[in-house]
Amino acid sequence: MTDSPAPRRSPFADIAPALADYTDNVLFGDVWKRAGLSSRDRSLVTVATLVAQYRTNELPFHMKLALENGLTREELIEAITHLAFYAGWPTASTAVGIARRVFEEQGK
Repeated sequence: MTDSPAPRRSPFADIAPALADYTDNVLFGDVWKRAGLSSRDRSLVTVATLVAQYRTNELPFHMKLALENGLTREELIEAITHLAFYAGWPTASTAVGIARRVFEEQGK
């Protein structure tokens, strides 16, 4: 066993260490670990929210995490298709392009 800290998920730890700490320990440490929803369900909610809010910077990370948490490629695309009617066509078409790149990178 080593005393070195776990690697940070936050790509901004070098410039915003407090924000990185909150991200690592509160968001991914506490919020994502709550028993009320599975990680799979949390990923679906998160991806849907990011698509709807056109948060293109965060989508690749969370789409990859969603695949790791058990969502399938087909489920992600179905969610994006459904969101086209509620969040708008441009947000959905942009999300499909991001999903395509994520799937290619992941070999899925």
